[in-house]
Amino acid sequence: MYSDKKQNISGRIILIVIIILALAAAITAFALSGSREIKEDGAAAIRQMIEKTALQCYVVEGNYPSTVEYLEEHYGIQINRNEYLVVYEAFASNLPPTVRVMAIQK
Repeated sequence: MYSDKKQNISGRIILIVIIILALAAAITAFALSGSREIKEDGAAAIRQMIEKTALQCYVVEGNYPSTVEYLEEHYGIQINRNEYLVVYEAFASNLPPTVRVMAIQK
């Protein structure tokens, strides 16, 4: 009778350990997917900010800036270059630039 209780307790301990490990794996997967979504949302917000600031520059100065660095220097936008890659392509000063922002995966 004593051995039956001992086996029953060890079986419960193994089950609890398995459940804890599964929960830890689920929490880790959820956290990683959440941080990826946050970075993608951040990239979209930066792209919109650059586009709006370029339009503001066009309204004030009469032409779109040729580089995103111009917007940083003269309009005060800030881009975390360690987290995001910005591709800013200006074709002509009277046409809006093409802006792509991608989160850098670490």
